[in-house]
Amino acid sequence: MTTQQARGRVRLEQGRKRVRAYLGGRLVVDTTSPALVWENPHYPAYYLPRADVVAELVPIARTEHSPSRGEAVYFDVVVEGRTAPAAAWAYPQSPLEGLRELVRLDWEAMDRWLEEDEPVYVHPRSPYTRIDALPSSRHVRVEIDGVVVADSHRPVILFETGLVPRYYLPLVDVRQELLRPSDTRTHCPYKGNAEYFSVEVDGRRHDDVVWTYRTPLPESARITGLVCFYDERVTVSVDGESTHP
Repeated sequence: MTTQQARGRVRLEQGRKRVRAYLGGRLVVDTTSPALVWENPHYPAYYLPRADVVAELVPIARTEHSPSRGEAVYFDVVVEGRTAPAAAWAYPQSPLEGLRELVRLDWEAMDRWLEEDEPVYVHPRSPYTRIDALPSSRHVRVEIDGVVVADSHRPVILFETGLVPRYYLPLVDVRQELLRPSDTRTHCPYKGNAEYFSVEVDGRRHDDVVWTYRTPLPESARITGLVCFYDERVTVSVDGESTHP
């Protein structure tokens, strides 16, 4: 049974996944009772039972007040000689009763997070976000500085809750000679690790306007090896109509 608590804009919901976090290869927490806490409207954070934290939480002289959650007390996270400074905090006197026995870990201070046995990136997955990657026969055309750089009748359109559709195209429908590899990498909790390309047109370089997922997470498998252009930075039309009229 799911329980929820709300105060202001904060919402708490009981999760059921096994969640683990590691620091320097050492286990910090292992729990099957994570709490999903929406501190912003876009995605949740994990708050974890303090009893399931196997690392040492060393109190430090830092506090922070939240109007909705109360007074936060901070800890260094110490495990087998590794320390992550101020990487955990808790609200032992929170007006939200469900938070009082929980602790939040700084996501980026940990070097690995798992939901069950699958790595998860950036932040916990929201149970209310859905990914649909649908093959399509719509005509997608991409132009940069008036030059056609991609033209396809076989996109895979990725629909992600709360975001605009993205049009993923086969490389054979893209002018690959205009692509320039980039060192930029980004991570998505629903799609995985993205690699980027810049595009050079008539001597002008457009940085990081194309990305691809070579080995996406299972729910996004249909976009494997396809490329997507930033609609906001290039001209993309679908069936003759601009995606940004």
